Amino acid sequence: MAKNLTTRTEDYSKWYNELVIKADLAENSGVRGCMVIKPYGYAIWEKMQAELDRMFKETGHQNAYFPLFIPKSYFSKEASHVDGFAKECAVVTHYRLKTAEDGSIEVDPDAKLEEELIVRPTSETIIWDTYRKWVQSYRDLPLLINQWANVVRWEMRTRLFLRTAEFLWQEGHTAHATEQEAIAEAEQMMNVYAEFVENHMAVPVVKGLKTESERFAGALETYCIEALMQDGKALQAGTSHFLGQNFAKAFDVKFANKEGKQDYVWATSWGVSTRLMGALIMTHSDDNGLVLPPKLAPDQVVIVPIYRNDEQLAATSAVAKELMTELRAKGVRVKFDNRDTHKPGWKFNEYELKGVPVRVAIGPKDVENGTVEVARRDTLSKEMMKKEDAASAITALMDEIQNNLYTKALNHRAENTTVVSNYDEFKQVLEAKGGFISAHWDGTSETEDQIKKETKATIRCIPLDNDNAPGACMVTGKPSVRKVLFAKAY
Repeated sequence: MAKNLTTRTEDYSKWYNELVIKADLAENSGVRGCMVIKPYGYAIWEKMQAELDRMFKETGHQNAYFPLFIPKSYFSKEASHVDGFAKECAVVTHYRLKTAEDGSIEVDPDAKLEEELIVRPTSETIIWDTYRKWVQSYRDLPLLINQWANVVRWEMRTRLFLRTAEFLWQEGHTAHATEQEAIAEAEQMMNVYAEFVENHMAVPVVKGLKTESERFAGALETYCIEALMQDGKALQAGTSHFLGQNFAKAFDVKFANKEGKQDYVWATSWGVSTRLMGALIMTHSDDNGLVLPPKLAPDQVVIVPIYRNDEQLAATSAVAKELMTELRAKGVRVKFDNRDTHKPGWKFNEYELKGVPVRVAIGPKDVENGTVEVARRDTLSKEMMKKEDAASAITALMDEIQNNLYTKALNHRAENTTVVSNYDEFKQVLEAKGGFISAHWDGTSETEDQIKKETKATIRCIPLDNDNAPGACMVTGKPSVRKVLFAKAY
């Protein structure tokens, strides 16, 4: 299999697009701006989904499902929310087609909806209208609900996984009796996301707060995790929002507290999407193709027999099947590729492109010598192992590769995080190096807008682990209470 990938240094954007398609993860569909997630890409997403779902349930959440369509009037109930999504909404106006006289299909003008329906860009409004019926007393709280769904945000400039008109995600929506409980929930879910992204995706993240202008529409506070890609751009990997009582008041969600008094509930929402696939690809992959952390790889190990005749195939297959059985007994996901339609070299290329963490080759000489050849995808290194040691050694390699990928990404972030003290230095670093830039900011939206307009860099977050040492804004020289993290972003 010839890869012929554009290199990252030649054109990072083109490299990414080619890799997504050639590694069989996804492709563009017949609907502009929408993608087809192919089986291999979906298998990775399923691994992400299963692990996140487990983590949600362990923190007390339950799954439910809410309608795809939202009445337009629901959006007008929370003003800042509708402002935030108005330009991205797909609207359903009719419910029937008819055949025209010339045989073509057209919208039936007599089938106009009394009220237009919005294809959900997010589900706060339909969910809070529902919660009004579910919550009467403090005994009904907290309400901890998640849904796995698709949403539509009408994007004009799209890129597979990173930005598409329709994408898959989960969205949690919770209701609480007190402000403190809701804030604790929003913080907890940010930490759940960080744990998943770091421990399973092997992607280091910075936990922080969004500035007021970058907050989710309708939120009082947005918590986020930010990751740095190989090209020096940031990617928002997950967000968790403290919504206060805004949606409860908009949809009249009240409860009787322990004193018998009526009060509005306190709310959160939180979500991650198939955009995580983009983060995974761009953090670890190289010019040879995809590099997957073992915890999320559909196949952690692939075994390829090398043979010239049926006798050699039988001999190598016997060793391969024995190793496969041993590995599976240790919980390792193994594929034995004995297809006779492709030569071993083609298969090696394919699995390198698809990012399989470990490849094992077994040839006639290996059968004679009692050895196997083990190749690591993360380092592209190979070593010969004794057959009897291979299963234990390969199982140990899973953790080693997982940790190596995280360490490599962490080192990249450290090397590409720069502290600056003035605006000229900021612009120089942004242009020459990119990455995260830590600098003082005076806290005003005017200065934030100026930086964004002049440099295209945004405040990715106000890091929670800041030293909070006061200083002077790099642009205005005005007092600043803490440094914030800037970057150009996806």
